[in-house]
Amino acid sequence: MSKFPSRKLAFALRTPSQAVSPLLPTRCPKPISPIAAAAGYLQSGAVAAVGVVSARRHSCLAATSSTKVAPPTSHHPSISPSPSSSSPSSSSSSSFSARPVPRHHQSASLLRQSAPSNRVSILARHFSSSPSAMSYAKAPSEYSVRKVGQPNTLEFRAYIERDGHPVSPFHDIPLYANEQQTILNMVVEIPRWTNAKLEISKEEFLNPIKQDVKKGKLRYVRNCFPHKGYLWNYGALPRTWEDPNVVHPETKAKGDNDPLDVCEIGELVGYCGQVKQVKVLGVMALLDEEETDWKVIVIDINDPLSPKLNDIEDVERHLPGLLRATNEWFRIYKIPDGKPENQFAFSGECKNKKYAMEVVHECADAWDKLMNGKSSRGDISLANTTSEQSPDRADANQVSAIPPHQELAPAPIDGSVDKWFFISGAAV
Repeated sequence: MSKFPSRKLAFALRTPSQAVSPLLPTRCPKPISPIAAAAGYLQSGAVAAVGVVSARRHSCLAATSSTKVAPPTSHHPSISPSPSSSSPSSSSSSSFSARPVPRHHQSASLLRQSAPSNRVSILARHFSSSPSAMSYAKAPSEYSVRKVGQPNTLEFRAYIERDGHPVSPFHDIPLYANEQQTILNMVVEIPRWTNAKLEISKEEFLNPIKQDVKKGKLRYVRNCFPHKGYLWNYGALPRTWEDPNVVHPETKAKGDNDPLDVCEIGELVGYCGQVKQVKVLGVMALLDEEETDWKVIVIDINDPLSPKLNDIEDVERHLPGLLRATNEWFRIYKIPDGKPENQFAFSGECKNKKYAMEVVHECADAWDKLMNGKSSRGDISLANTTSEQSPDRADANQVSAIPPHQELAPAPIDGSVDKWFFISGAAV
């Protein structure tokens, strides 16, 4: 049971731009900088959503996935090319050569400042939403995205490609990105600060990413003040599965029948279908409708803060308040839709890296049993392109039937998606 009191929905709605304006100066001769927005946040007690509204909005699919990136000049020390760096439980089903990841460029050090000023500067850097402001290089990726249909429609699909060929983000992308199994691959489903509830389709051929639907309507998460959309790059770990037939001994609840969910807390906004290399920091256990729904906390290894974040206590040290905001977000995000607040196992505590890696290994083993017919698949599609012995291996004709890439403008969405919902008792 939660250690926080229950929250009630206050029926007062505003758009984020309307709601945030009272928190900012009434006369502003110049545009408000991220640092100024962050300073306002610290003075008012609001969270980073205030800075978010002053930053430009990002479309969840604005990035051009096919853009070629210049080859790196240096490599990340913890990733070494490997003939097979997939999960031990699935090494026989595929081979994967981990490409070297460039060491991020070190950004210029901050000028000596007072402690409060320095904290504001760090906060502004962390919540910067402009890719041009990043001083480190992106890693080249063998993965790209094939978009089919118009975003914000029932027909939209985002297929993951490896070297131009569609693959399953559920079954084909290796879980581990290096031989030491300290770096993992993550598939971004939902970029930070966006609302469309996109997810890997377990039931469809090669498991494309699509927008979730309920009662025939596309799903969007509500903005629960002071949060805007998702707080992180949200996605899944490939080749993992939360078995709905197994009750976890500590949470006392079954798995939710999905790949492991991931919250990537780095500063750069990702894009739908992006494959990131991340390291695990901790895990929360959400109890969602009597199911265990693990939320693994990770950070992109190319993020400037990555060298400083190695376990869950480092997150609170360098990003104070983020874990509390994460707990709060998951607790209240369904309230505007008329549902009760969610509960957590372990009284909402975020478990450390060691515990989180045990959860990852358990779910990797569960996926292996699923692929080998030792667990009931239900309506899950096991179609893949890497397992030679799999009866579900996709043939060339099936793959070639997938439509080509389409670069279509997103369909308009209802204005209500931008409204803020004010939850009585929510932490600010």
